[in-house]
Amino acid sequence: MTVTSRSTLAVTFVAAALTAAIAVPAAAATPPAATVRHTGHPAAPRDGENAGLQYQKSVAVAVLKGLFERGDTQVVDRNVRRDYIQHNPTLPNGVDALKNLGVAIHQQFPDARFNVKQVISEGDLVIVHSHVQLTPDDRGGSYYDIFRFQGGKLAEHWDVIQDVPAVSVNGNDMFSTVSQPPAHQTGPRWLTTANKRLVTGFVDQLLARKDLSAIDRYVTPDYHQHNPTIPDGATGVKAGLGAYFKQYPQLTVTPKRIIAEGDLVAVHSHYVNAPGERGTAVLDLFRVQNGRIVEHWDSLQEVPETSANDNTMF
Repeated sequence: MTVTSRSTLAVTFVAAALTAAIAVPAAAATPPAATVRHTGHPAAPRDGENAGLQYQKSVAVAVLKGLFERGDTQVVDRNVRRDYIQHNPTLPNGVDALKNLGVAIHQQFPDARFNVKQVISEGDLVIVHSHVQLTPDDRGGSYYDIFRFQGGKLAEHWDVIQDVPAVSVNGNDMFSTVSQPPAHQTGPRWLTTANKRLVTGFVDQLLARKDLSAIDRYVTPDYHQHNPTIPDGATGVKAGLGAYFKQYPQLTVTPKRIIAEGDLVAVHSHYVNAPGERGTAVLDLFRVQNGRIVEHWDSLQEVPETSANDNTMF
């Protein structure tokens, strides 16, 4: 099997397995904090809202890796709601499909790795950005998994998945951090509200209203770009989006959910190039520092014609 075919399998097969992952003990109606021990199980909870968000993040990572890398289906039985809502178009709702998929992936790809790069949480939502590789020589895929908690258990899941290409026009891979500190170290949470408001304004002006002057207003000149098709810098994104807007004058971009923590803001959107098209699911992840956007990562996935569930990708 070629690298490309393995990555395609990851999109249609592995991503859904990851969805089974997030979970908390059944007794934890309101999840407080935890740290991930070497066993992969969350530690005892602590008090506070921030601790609760950290708990959700740590459980997400621990259980995703347990299901995907070890084929551990008990985490699903213990921690995922029976009425689990699935938006990945390759899977139906519920827990049985998740368990079957986790077992199948582990059996077929025992060396698969779920390499977590960034995790942020706000309210009842967690978003995990990962580099998923089915085999060691696989370029793999850029995965964004969004999970909603309810009653201390995983209740709903969305994702956006893109194969990693062989080359990037900007020289940055889809996962590294060019700005400092590394992006897995989210900035202070007291900045969350302001940074979320800033990115919301940027997305509205640039994408909803197609006003390229938003780049001058919100983006630093040395903006670091991880989309492999767009050059680095503010000039690169202005040229790339300018050409895109000109090619698709009827483009509509509808943000569905915005999740922020500290200096990281994720925007999950539905892009439709022209009326009547199914469109594309896009996850943009922005980093904000000193009131300007300094770095960007993303993944794009076309909305398929058919789906194993009736929930849409949004």
